[in-house]
Amino acid sequence: SDCSTVNGVSQIHADILRKQTFKDYYALAPERFLGITNGITHRRWLMQSNPELSDLLDEAIGQAWRKDAERLSDLTPLADDAAFRERFAAIKLHNKERMARMIREHQGTIITPDTMFDVQAKRLHEYKRQLLNALAILILYNRIADNPNYEITPRTYIFGAKASPAYYRAKLIIKLLGNLGELIDKHPRARKMMKVVFLENYCVSAAEVLIPAADVSEQLSTAGKEASGTGNMKFMMNGAVTVGTMDGANCEIHDAVGDDNIFIFGLRADEVEEGYSKYRASEIYETNPSIRRAMDQLINGELCPENHQLFQELYHALLFGDNGGMADPYFVLKDLPSFLSTQRRVGEAYLDRDKWLKMAVINTAKSGIFAADRTIAEYNEKIWHLEPLEL
Repeated sequence: SDCSTVNGVSQIHADILRKQTFKDYYALAPERFLGITNGITHRRWLMQSNPELSDLLDEAIGQAWRKDAERLSDLTPLADDAAFRERFAAIKLHNKERMARMIREHQGTIITPDTMFDVQAKRLHEYKRQLLNALAILILYNRIADNPNYEITPRTYIFGAKASPAYYRAKLIIKLLGNLGELIDKHPRARKMMKVVFLENYCVSAAEVLIPAADVSEQLSTAGKEASGTGNMKFMMNGAVTVGTMDGANCEIHDAVGDDNIFIFGLRADEVEEGYSKYRASEIYETNPSIRRAMDQLINGELCPENHQLFQELYHALLFGDNGGMADPYFVLKDLPSFLSTQRRVGEAYLDRDKWLKMAVINTAKSGIFAADRTIAEYNEKIWHLEPLEL
């Protein structure tokens, strides 16, 4: 009751605080509840991390955006300028080449810059659903392995993450990603279309190279679980196109760029809440052959011939739950068909070069509202009421 203000760090987060977490308190003092969305500093995540793009923006729209990030919106008309799009694309390719050099130098792994760079970079946690991504990749691998005529848009899947030291299951997902990459590399056709790379010792310095290189930004949290996210903003600002659930700041990215410049999939937050009493993961397993096969590969030795039981815990958690708890509490199997369908659309869109580049430019142009300057100004206007300093 002594709290003057309760803030949700995205609009959906603010709604969850009002309707669920602090429902009783909100009924007593609704005026104390705000929704001020998180932000990122464009000085680091664009000006410092992506100097080539920053110079192009200066040339195209002037330097006002450097002090007022919302002026990035001046870029919007240039999405329809073919010459500008080509220069934008050339910079993206240079950044991908820079990323490829870093991976080769640090890990000895060779990746191809002319493939789509599909990136999921965030803390390793079950609700962020790196496991959803891994199972989707495994299903695509199976389709390639089964059908000599099946092809996908060539992709390099890049994962950047760290897990808490005692979080065994998160560590197991990292191991799964490594073994999945090895499985793909052994297949003569699959390795021409797919590559899985897990970045060693992911850190801010690595992120400054990775984020400008991304074509696709994977934001896969179970709807209602991510307060805001800021990686989604960093990728967007650098011209990556988001694949995501309607969760955290993804919702506001969707509002900013529109339906045509983002790929939304999966359950909404209210459907997740309803699903806690109705969802049965075993029904997905029993009725979807592609998912059933991928699940079985967790325990049949295909992914770990030397230890068939290594990934049994992941299998068990998805189908049976822990200690009597709900199976698949983060709705991985439930959202997997929607995710696979959406990824097919992503691959098709990437092959349409003009369409994809327009989407990428629009994402950069609409990213200014996610600058931390806006966030801080909003906090001051609504909560702190401090006099600004003139520097």
